[in-house]
Amino acid sequence: MTAKLMPIVSKVYCSPSDEVLVVRRRPNVVNGGGFVVADCRQSVVFRVDGCGIIGRKEELILRDADENALLLIRRKGGVVEAMSLTKQWKGYTYDFLGSNKLVFTLKEPNSCFSNKNPIRISMESKECCIYGYFEIRGNFQDKCCSIVNSRGDVIALIGVKKEVMTSGELYYVEIKAGIDQAFVFGVIAVLDYIYDGSTRC
Repeated sequence: MTAKLMPIVSKVYCSPSDEVLVVRRRPNVVNGGGFVVADCRQSVVFRVDGCGIIGRKEELILRDADENALLLIRRKGGVVEAMSLTKQWKGYTYDFLGSNKLVFTLKEPNSCFSNKNPIRISMESKECCIYGYFEIRGNFQDKCCSIVNSRGDVIALIGVKKEVMTSGELYYVEIKAGIDQAFVFGVIAVLDYIYDGSTRC
């Protein structure tokens, strides 16, 4: 039985089987260097450029192995955010004309409140609204969390294999069959920034 594909960025990034990918921080030659995602053959699949590389704070770019930009992710600013209790990140894809199209919104946890509510990702494009919403459950800082869909099904697991990865510079992401891997790493890029990871200046 083949897995149902859930394209959010593109069906190109939906694998027919479960996949385990490894995230490695790029050397911080410049603050906010970003990270690289590789497969089991150590071939680069994605890379995330942090603000130290692209020159803008609160903005990230997810690229494919050929360095084509797949997602532009930026934090919503201005008066609206100043009046809001939550900070929001917006993820945009590029269409064939190079225009930006809003795909998802991630609400950053508010440090003013001590609740343990999961981080929620809302789907914004008409094509992706059929997937409902997604949530982050667990602790990303400890690399022990999952991304679940609105039915509570795990679509991606983030963790550390202690016997292999002891430096804290590496962690793995297991993504279920049919799930858009580019979307998953767009979400992880935001979490990395929120929790003072390698993408942040």
